[in-house]
Amino acid sequence: MEKVYTKSIRNVALLGHSGGGKTSLAESMLYISRLTDRLGSVTDGNTVCDYDPEEIKRGYSIAAATAPMLWNGTKINILDTPGFFDFEAEARQCVRAADAAIIVVDGKAGIEVGTEIAWNLASNANIPKAFFINRFDDGEARFYKVFGAIREKYGLTVCPIQIPIIDGDTVIGFANLVEMCVYTFEKTTGEYSRSSIPAQFKDVCDEYHNMLLEAIAQTSDELMDKFFNEEPISREEALEAIHLGIINGDIIPVFCGAAIKNWGIKTLLDTIAESFPRPIARKNEHLINADGELSDVAIDMDSQDTSVFVFKTVADPFVGKMSFFKVMNGTLKKDMVLRNTTTGAQEKFNKVFMLRGKKQVDVDELACGDIGVVAKLTATNTNDTLTTLAGDIKYAPVEYPKPYYTMAISPKAKGDEDRISNGMARILEEDMSVKYVNNSETKQLTVSGLGDIHLDIVVAKLKNRFGANVELAKPRLAYRETIKKKVDVEGKHKKQSGGSGQYGHVKITFSPGAEEGLTFTESVFGGAVPKNFFPAVEQGIRDCMQKGVLAGYPVVNLAANLYDGSYHDVDSNEISFKLAAAIAYREGLPQANPVILEPIGELKVYIPENYVGDVMGDLNRRRGKVMGIEPAADGSELQTVLAEVPFAEMTDYVIDLRAATQGRGRFDFDFIRYDEVPQQLTPKIIQEAKAMQE
Repeated sequence: MEKVYTKSIRNVALLGHSGGGKTSLAESMLYISRLTDRLGSVTDGNTVCDYDPEEIKRGYSIAAATAPMLWNGTKINILDTPGFFDFEAEARQCVRAADAAIIVVDGKAGIEVGTEIAWNLASNANIPKAFFINRFDDGEARFYKVFGAIREKYGLTVCPIQIPIIDGDTVIGFANLVEMCVYTFEKTTGEYSRSSIPAQFKDVCDEYHNMLLEAIAQTSDELMDKFFNEEPISREEALEAIHLGIINGDIIPVFCGAAIKNWGIKTLLDTIAESFPRPIARKNEHLINADGELSDVAIDMDSQDTSVFVFKTVADPFVGKMSFFKVMNGTLKKDMVLRNTTTGAQEKFNKVFMLRGKKQVDVDELACGDIGVVAKLTATNTNDTLTTLAGDIKYAPVEYPKPYYTMAISPKAKGDEDRISNGMARILEEDMSVKYVNNSETKQLTVSGLGDIHLDIVVAKLKNRFGANVELAKPRLAYRETIKKKVDVEGKHKKQSGGSGQYGHVKITFSPGAEEGLTFTESVFGGAVPKNFFPAVEQGIRDCMQKGVLAGYPVVNLAANLYDGSYHDVDSNEISFKLAAAIAYREGLPQANPVILEPIGELKVYIPENYVGDVMGDLNRRRGKVMGIEPAADGSELQTVLAEVPFAEMTDYVIDLRAATQGRGRFDFDFIRYDEVPQQLTPKIIQEAKAMQE
């Protein structure tokens, strides 16, 4: 691909609900721009952007893909994102690199949860938005109903650019509301013929044309005056207003089409090239300092210094680690050496290329604002900044959703532990919404993700890429034990087997302690136990606390007072008193009303108001304690339900909350303390612990 300058670059993310047609739209764009010689299909598994074997097998996107193309002298970098909630991290990465977003809406389904998530992602990133209502050729599609719902939800800045011309249940073309004419598309090429608006559709076209004029009138006082005075607004004025309105966010245009038939795609590409923002339209980029505060820095496309931001990483088993980056400042040229401001490493860009799906397109240089890929950067990860500047600048990172769906992971065959470890290390490089932990207490490896499908994909990657067959299971919980009653006990260790023997004798009071661990005191009088054996007694108790007397879980909040005992001048030693303390521990704790403690977390659930009752009822069934309800801190229309819930009841909460709120609910959950397990649940926990130990 020839050199492209910044003013001719458009970075556009395709967002929306799963199954809305984002990948099909990207496929049609590539086909119409003559970069493919056939129109691929998601159903047939032969699209450019869904090339991963798992995507082909499942029939939906699981990772973002780039699809650069040239259209009328403009380079359009399409970022095709997955719509499933479990892969939201991929969408967030692309939004960070994009300069505009097209939210794809199914003409039959209308606004869905994925539509709302897409809107919020683009709004939080402060990038211009547009809607593309797909499948408007379907007899069951209801364009006008869907458009009305979008406009009602998102305001009068939503304006139609094109509307379908429907005769009965048949779409015969669509009206361009700027030109006030009808386009009829040819399926195989996407070319269109132009004709005048039929008389029977004049009224509906006038109605939607007026909506367009009302929206563009908001962009300037001059156009506002013309609109209210019912003076004509020229085609040139309308196009300029749409261009500026999109860039400034004053206009949210709505397009329509049928991606699998190539209808409406050419006019969409025309609008992207003519009216969507170039990378420098935002003028500034966000930096983050050491304190986590954001600041702005001007984008300088002519700078002699080059800076890039890595927004995505792919761990390819053949190519190696591939880093997707956006040129944030200056120009990047092949063989340049940039410094990673996070690690300090010098990284050479030996081979710079673009990826169109999985196809590499080599380039010698990339202008400011362009998107490219480089392989085998050894010390660079997602969210890193690389630069030729002397200062340690860092661009604002991609913010990832927290993974709360946790499962234990184990090999199906012995000897696969190293493969799992190596495979997970590579997966963590490319997916920062996955967490992998070796829990020494429960003696399990755990993997956390955004949902069950997310972890299913992790398992498939481990098998297909790294040859590790694994299975997932419900993770064990790190319970604790403590006592509720004060007891006095005696422990005596005596052993005689010829020569010097062993003798230790202690009397200890065990009681509930104020501190988390062991609170050890002594009140021995008259040297009944010499002071030099006090540490041995304390250590003996500490060693025993690693295993409780009920289910073998660590003991916490234990106070022990050594108040009496005896010793032998010859046979007493440290090991004897450690063993005596252990005997006292084993004798005393069963008498001290021991109980099991479970981890409790602070839960914040963010939901629309109409789901509050259902969520609170569900939390009660989970032994949760609702602490209150308050408006969401981000100023949205959501409500925040505050609660304290046992970890044991939260394993599948990610999935259940989505089901209860149709995907609109989110939550944060963090450990706060341990609480006593209800008495009726204790026998089951003890039984499970004993079975695990056998």
